[in-house]
Amino acid sequence: MRDLFVTVDDPKKHVSTMETYITYRVSTKTTRIEFDLPEYCVRRRYQDFDWLRIKLEDSQPTHLIPPLPEKFVMKGVVDRFSEEFVETRMKALDKFLKRVADHPVLSFNPQLNAFLSAKDLNKRQGLALLTKVGESVKYVAGGYKLRVRPQEFCAMGEYLDTFSQKLGTIDRIAQRILKEQSEYLAELREYGTVYSSWTGSEEELQRPLEGVASSVSTCCGAMDELVENMGQDFLPVLREYMLYIESMKNVLKKRDQTQAEYEGRLEAAILRKQEDRTPMPSEVERCQDKVECFNADLKADWERWQSNKRQDFKQLLSGMADKNINYYEKCQAAWESLISVLQDKQTDDQTSETD
Repeated sequence: MRDLFVTVDDPKKHVSTMETYITYRVSTKTTRIEFDLPEYCVRRRYQDFDWLRIKLEDSQPTHLIPPLPEKFVMKGVVDRFSEEFVETRMKALDKFLKRVADHPVLSFNPQLNAFLSAKDLNKRQGLALLTKVGESVKYVAGGYKLRVRPQEFCAMGEYLDTFSQKLGTIDRIAQRILKEQSEYLAELREYGTVYSSWTGSEEELQRPLEGVASSVSTCCGAMDELVENMGQDFLPVLREYMLYIESMKNVLKKRDQTQAEYEGRLEAAILRKQEDRTPMPSEVERCQDKVECFNADLKADWERWQSNKRQDFKQLLSGMADKNINYYEKCQAAWESLISVLQDKQTDDQTSETD
């Protein structure tokens, strides 16, 4: 049963002499005893979300942390304060926070509690500690080299490489389609304007010309919806999963480092035991436990990620199909209505000739 619900909405622009930035309202409803109140409402900016993700990555290294949208740029968007950019980023931040809140381990992280409930985040101390921890982990794992990655994790890496190539190709083609559709929409709007202006000088053709202009206008509206769906719904999902792939690869790399550390310590302990028959040090057992824990957590997150991916892409592709069907139905209905106008015009002309 879900007992933690979060929502990111209501973006607001803040302008000061030092900087300009956007904050988002983060609303929380929960029945968990870890929270003092059942509801919270705080405002957070992008760097606060970034802080949370870094803290989750540091404190939960064996788990897959959902990605955040890029900090400064998003494909196809230049102005990071534009309505389109802010809306797309807000949706991505909302999805990030919902994924964290739905996770059976990450959702109980104390840093998430602070993010959702505290009016002010004390981030400086936490980031300083994070830097030291990250350096120490790098130092410990840097001296070992992994012998053989287990087959199941090799399969994960191969799948991620293939999936990354497929998404990259789809993303590049979709970008070109979006550009072409936007250019076509601009031409179509200009095309319809010509028919509208033509009606003033052709009294006999006024109704047909108005019908053409109306049909083109309807097609413009339908194409505008199609372009908006591609830019704000389809492409962001592709980009999110490309970032997800990088996050998963990083977790796999950490798992390999953990295994390499265990193998190195085990090899050293075996050599010492052969020389002076000393018992196996406890640190080797701790490293082994760490590897097993890492493997279990990674497998669980992999299954969860695959399940979410299937659901997200099913919804994405169904939505794309519905949007295209809706587009062509509107265009067809618009041009069919024009045929009725032309037929009425032809009937009127025949009647006039008979009279």
